[in-house]
Amino acid sequence: MGKLVQVATNTVSSPTASVTLTGIDSDDVYMVTIVGASPSSGSDEIRIRVTKDVAGTPTPQTTANYDWADKFLRASAAFINDYNTNQTSTRGTGNIDNALNGGNGIFYLYNFNNSSEYSFITIESVTYGFSEGRGYQGGTVYTVAEAHNGVYFFPSTGNIDSGTFTLYKVV
Repeated sequence: MGKLVQVATNTVSSPTASVTLTGIDSDDVYMVTIVGASPSSGSDEIRIRVTKDVAGTPTPQTTANYDWADKFLRASAAFINDYNTNQTSTRGTGNIDNALNGGNGIFYLYNFNNSSEYSFITIESVTYGFSEGRGYQGGTVYTVAEAHNGVYFFPSTGNIDSGTFTLYKVV
């Protein structure tokens, strides 16, 4: 059975525009957790971008190379199959009602250290928004073969007001 080794963590306690977690330096699978992530606006999603080292600085990749698909699970209506291609980021959570403990998620990162493969992210997240519980389960591929050293989280608008973001290596 595998173990988790903490690589990086960031606890947000005052508004910030983004959270970057780096330290991916091997071909292992990595995992990220977010707990209690709340954007400043109660109807925002937490979005994700991969980062790569540019002149010694982890830099979020903003090119339109994110393809994603997920199952949108809603408490009040039928589930929805959702997808998009050639986007500049991917969805990490659904809309969050920040008065109700924020959003939570687990994300697995594959091929991030491999410069000859695409990087993949699996997504499992839950939120409470628009008066209902919501979940997302799916995945993303960043369609550029290059090495990535981390992930960058940001809200669709405004700031992230709170939450704990942690990167682990799965060994």
